[in-house]
Amino acid sequence: MPPVISKSAVAESTVKRSQHIKTETFNVAAVAPYQAMPVAGPVITHHKSTALPVLEPQQELTEEEREARIAELISSYTKKLAERTHHHMGYPYNLDFDFGLLEGLTKYSINNLGDPFIESNYGVHSREFEVGVLNWFARLWEIDEDEYWGYITTCGTEGNLHGILVGRENFPDGILYASAESHYSVFKAGRMYRMQAEKISTLETGEINYDELKEALVKNRGKPAVLNLNIGTTVRGAVDDLDRVLAVLTEAGYTEDQFFIHCDGALFGMMMPFLNRDAPMVTFRKPIGSVSVSGHKFVGAPVPCGVVITRFKSVMALSSDVEYLNSRDATIMGSRNGHAPIYLWYTLTRKGYEGMRRDVEKCMRNAHVLKTMLESAGIKTMLNELSNTVVFERPKEEAFVRKWQLACEGDIAHVVVMPNITVAKLEDFVSDYIQSRARVAMAAAKRVACEARAVDEDLAAHGIA
Repeated sequence: MPPVISKSAVAESTVKRSQHIKTETFNVAAVAPYQAMPVAGPVITHHKSTALPVLEPQQELTEEEREARIAELISSYTKKLAERTHHHMGYPYNLDFDFGLLEGLTKYSINNLGDPFIESNYGVHSREFEVGVLNWFARLWEIDEDEYWGYITTCGTEGNLHGILVGRENFPDGILYASAESHYSVFKAGRMYRMQAEKISTLETGEINYDELKEALVKNRGKPAVLNLNIGTTVRGAVDDLDRVLAVLTEAGYTEDQFFIHCDGALFGMMMPFLNRDAPMVTFRKPIGSVSVSGHKFVGAPVPCGVVITRFKSVMALSSDVEYLNSRDATIMGSRNGHAPIYLWYTLTRKGYEGMRRDVEKCMRNAHVLKTMLESAGIKTMLNELSNTVVFERPKEEAFVRKWQLACEGDIAHVVVMPNITVAKLEDFVSDYIQSRARVAMAAAKRVACEARAVDEDLAAHGIA
């Protein structure tokens, strides 16, 4: 016989179920705050990558059949890339480019190893394109050609690693200061270089907390400061106010020979100079040490790449002659992608400063369009004044997040509105998001109904009306 359950036990169970239903309903209906908050369950979702086996020659296949099989696989992968590119919204990559004229260069191994300004014995290089791009960025950030040094990096992270390394080499006992919302590569650099690091909290906007920074600087007054400033944070696109930080350094008693500032402008460092408004401009006319940007982000390129510019007098602390190359070297990597400078040169030459300005204005305009569309649908958003990163409530459907390749942190997600994102694509995204929210709401309602039916069945089974 089944165990006898008392009415009090059933009543207690009913209360618990009722409380569970109320909690579930509240969680579904609750509006996520703007700032990232801890979420229940695992934050990181692990999706194991699949493997495409290398095709070994098989006796049962002719050479023609083998080539046909390879072509089929590449064709299938190309279609996948096209679909994934169409649904790309969460990461700051400009996917609107066409380098058809450059396709013939893929048959050459172009390597810019060593110092871009000093040719080595290896002659298959693209230094003339690289130095042309570097001069373009030097003009953008207002530093004379004979006063700067730089190179084309593999990505924004390498730019951060290099900028902070230059700071550390000039101030071996310096302390690294960066906001908690800095890119993860910044504190990675601190660990790699065994630097003492101070993680500073942020304001609601995502900017560094200037008062807390000042307190930390005053506390460590005996040691130089190596600062990382964000020209657009990863998640919320916040811009640390360079002028305000310089004022904080002065108030804390630091002179220009006691600090080094690296500006991480991975995305927005390329955009800010083209804004028609009063902004804390990044320029070497101010006492900064280095600036880095990603080349595959706002400019756009088929390979990850970036640019780092620093002062020539500063980089000498880590520059050395390399007899094997018959050149000098102050870079992070040895071999460097020689195709990347050509891609950047090609785009910058075709667009020029005015073309880049138009792209910036389009992105900023469409970011406000997306914000308004989301708010019209009842979705809370945040958009920093100097940003094209639209932050909103994290979608609850993991499938939706992966479909649109959204970057998420805590209870928030974002879309970075790049030149390749049109109003039509924004409309598709918002429509799909609204449908996703409706599916989640319906599923939650059904769970509540299911719980209620289960309670009714328990009560009926024990003779409780």
